[in-house]
Amino acid sequence: MKTEIHTIEAQTAGSIELAEHIFGLEPRADILHRVVQWQLNKRQQGTHQAKSRGEINRTTAKLGRQKGGGTARHGSRKSGIFVGGGKAFGPRFRSHETALNKKVRALGLRHALSSKARDSSLIILDKAEVAGGKTKALVQAFEKLGLANALIIDGAAVNEGFARAARSIPNIDVLPVQGINVYDILRRKKLVLTKAAIEALEARFK
Repeated sequence: MKTEIHTIEAQTAGSIELAEHIFGLEPRADILHRVVQWQLNKRQQGTHQAKSRGEINRTTAKLGRQKGGGTARHGSRKSGIFVGGGKAFGPRFRSHETALNKKVRALGLRHALSSKARDSSLIILDKAEVAGGKTKALVQAFEKLGLANALIIDGAAVNEGFARAARSIPNIDVLPVQGINVYDILRRKKLVLTKAAIEALEARFK
């Protein structure tokens, strides 16, 4: 699969051959859904917790006589039916993480990359750098490239000036290739890969 390489000024800088086993697959929604669900589940903190009646500090003295009081025979103010009592079946501290095979995760990433290539939403840059590291210059460059909502993946290290310039631009995410993931790819309309990112991905999935 041959694709043009662009500069940050939207000029053509040659072409590159993309690996079919990474960018030429038929995207499967079920695999993408499983990987995204796994990511979101893993991201949940699970620190929500309500106190049960065993954790409430209230009196356990019987409230009245067993018979003749005209009310229910309560034995504790910790009961969930009282204001300030324990919560019955409330949320508890736990992990929301689910298991997903490593091969399925890797396959999901390749399917996400292939979906962007198939939709013509993949742009290849020669390098992610901007002169002077200015946000204004980067906004103008993105306008030329047609990038309003995009994920930009660089090589092992992101250029510091480029990352700083892109930081305050809405709907633009910049990540090193180690941080590439299915959820971020799918949530942005465009995917931008540098040549360094392509080389790293091909080495990863060779």
